[in-house]
Amino acid sequence: MGFGSETGDISTPRKTGFSITSIAESRKIVRAECVQEGVREATKAAGVAAVISTVATLGAVRYVPWVKQHINYTGRALIISAASVAAFFITADKTILECGKRNTTYDKPV
Repeated sequence: MGFGSETGDISTPRKTGFSITSIAESRKIVRAECVQEGVREATKAAGVAAVISTVATLGAVRYVPWVKQHINYTGRALIISAASVAAFFITADKTILECGKRNTTYDKPV
């Protein structure tokens, strides 16, 4: 019927081979983790910058007559998105460089 062989396959643990990661592979993993950490932090910073620049831009449009007359909807959107993009890239760069410094190993002479 095949039922016994199916349960036997499920209950027996699979044997995995013994493997050792190379130095290049471990460095690649660390780099990927640094990039993921940078993107995570940059996304948070971009969200905060978007909220702050939105409040500031819409407040200025409402209370400053010159801004209300001279900056249209596209200009307002560009101000908000420029602040978000700048915050994203600056934070990502700083976070990735900091992670790289943390994970750097130098060959020190004995």
